[in-house]
Amino acid sequence: MSNKTLNLNETLYQYILDHSIREHPAQTALRAATDTHPYAQMQISPEQGQFMAMLVKLLGARRTIEIGVFTGYSALSVALALPDDGKLLACDISDEYTRIGKPFWEQAGVAHKIDLQLAPAQRTLDARISAGESGQYDFAFIDADKCSYDGYYESCLQLLRKGGLIAIDNTLWSGKVAAPSTSDDTTALQKFNIKLHRDERIDLSLLPISDGLTLALKR
Repeated sequence: MSNKTLNLNETLYQYILDHSIREHPAQTALRAATDTHPYAQMQISPEQGQFMAMLVKLLGARRTIEIGVFTGYSALSVALALPDDGKLLACDISDEYTRIGKPFWEQAGVAHKIDLQLAPAQRTLDARISAGESGQYDFAFIDADKCSYDGYYESCLQLLRKGGLIAIDNTLWSGKVAAPSTSDDTTALQKFNIKLHRDERIDLSLLPISDGLTLALKR
């Protein structure tokens, strides 16, 4: 038994991968294709992707949102967990990065579920709110520019139904959130974490998965 989360060394982490991860071949191939990317560290870990897919299934989600697609592994993980008529509104500004993932979405047979919008995410979210889609989504994943997290969160909270779930990435920020801030991103995440801790509109859990994953369940 333990009263705190275990520290993971490489041996234990590999044990988790060997005894838990069940990837579609397209997921494995996309991770490999991203490994040599200059910003490969922006891709979520396979255990986080699998965890989010389980959350989507537990929610019975049909309409989901992703803010920050990068090369598309997280979008692929969520899309695989959705029913065949499910939809993922995927928001990003980079055709260069997102086009890497498209062939793997096709390979996995989920490209029809992913509505990729190449535009500033806040503009896309505002348009969906203006179109009357508030309260119609089940799940959202935020993993983009940290200084915009608060705005993305507020918009996703509006778009989600009661009982919908927002997952927010990088909320431990390599441990930097627990030290005096040395950057705008760190300061933004520190303020954001404080805000969520006090937000009575949600039930909250900040988990030490990968770089920190916060779950906010809309009350």
